Amino acid sequence: MYRNCAGNGPSLYDLTVCEGDEEKRKLNRRQFLRTGTLGVAAAILPSAALPEIMSTPTLRIALLHLAPLAGDLVSNRRLVETAVTTAARLGAAWILTPELCICGYTFAEQIGTDWILPQPDPWMREFCQLVARLHVTVFLSHPERDLQTEKLYNSVFVIGAAGTILGKHRKINPLRVGAESWSSPGEQVTPIPIPPVSCVGVLICADAYSPEIAQSLQAQGARLLVSSAAWAPGLHGPRGEWERCTRDTGLPLLVCNRTGPDRTLDFTGAESLIIKDGQRLLSLPAERSAIFTIEWNLQTQSLATLEYQTTYL
Repeated sequence: MYRNCAGNGPSLYDLTVCEGDEEKRKLNRRQFLRTGTLGVAAAILPSAALPEIMSTPTLRIALLHLAPLAGDLVSNRRLVETAVTTAARLGAAWILTPELCICGYTFAEQIGTDWILPQPDPWMREFCQLVARLHVTVFLSHPERDLQTEKLYNSVFVIGAAGTILGKHRKINPLRVGAESWSSPGEQVTPIPIPPVSCVGVLICADAYSPEIAQSLQAQGARLLVSSAAWAPGLHGPRGEWERCTRDTGLPLLVCNRTGPDRTLDFTGAESLIIKDGQRLLSLPAERSAIFTIEWNLQTQSLATLEYQTTYL
């Protein structure tokens, strides 16, 4: 599916777009941001066909609804690299990842936590180069170790189109027992300036439990909320917490959840969501790793269309 630009053996950069393709993709994105024009990708399955012309400037956003394997760092990193590159080829400007996509949810029981380093670690530095080459913005869920305190955090890093880290959010509400007991709670709630939206508030899964987190982001000027999640359906599944965030703040919320079985939980029925004013505008499930591509109206901060694209990996 991908070409090796150098003609050599496989590497991280084999997944990047070759030079001619990259120029075409940049041109498509410039046209897209000006007019909302959409291209057609052969890998897209017809869960819904997007219209070819929209009348207002829009942002193409990809939600990576992935099925990471608990403790398999090599496979999960490759999955994320492949998904990000595929999303870029589909014209996405923003790419969201689910919670703990690099390590899986119950990783600590299998591989411990010694591998978690201050960020950016060597892999993230290479990943930032990939992001810069693709010229996209990625919301990457990745654990980190604090350089000064040695505490571990469940974090989301926002990597801009130049490959630099624009900001991060440490999960405020990790579970204190079980699979998340390795993580210390974050202490700061601050919106992140992310072009072309002025300020974005980032949440991680159960951060939606606490109304004051989203309300603080709104009070500090956030215009949009984005959440990485690993929230399985069932007895302890979501019960309207995300919808409440949007009612309390008046801000829309994009939730990138995961799919697939984990060692102790089954996320196969979990949904990624687009929510505004307390209502689910889109509910997006998939039984295996998939990319959901939506069109976001930059003027109204809402969906430009209820139609979307699904690309399976």
